[in-house]
Amino acid sequence: MSLTEVTAHHPYSPAVVAGGLAFVSGALSVDAEGTAVPGRTEALDAAVDRMVDRLATVGGQLQDVVKLTYYVTDLSLREEANRQFERIFDEPRPARTFLEVSSLPYGAIAEIDAVAAVAGH
Repeated sequence: MSLTEVTAHHPYSPAVVAGGLAFVSGALSVDAEGTAVPGRTEALDAAVDRMVDRLATVGGQLQDVVKLTYYVTDLSLREEANRQFERIFDEPRPARTFLEVSSLPYGAIAEIDAVAAVAGH
């Protein structure tokens, strides 16, 4: 089953726009088949990739992001997340919240949701 098929069964939108802001549903650290991505940095990158895919459904791009929330199963992922932020975002970087949770669907170790300013909406 592909990730598109997996997410199609959920009762929410990948992203919605209201008042010029895109609100992106949580994106897990899974591959296109919905399998948890191994490796700490790789998993965080996969969650960002899934988030960007969702943001694109409403015409947004990574540089439009103004706020992210990371949900992780291991708080020590914070250092990798900090390096990821420095790598993928220019200054000024988006606001961010970083939270530890007990578990995530599909065995993922990270989930990221976002708010983005989407021009033209």
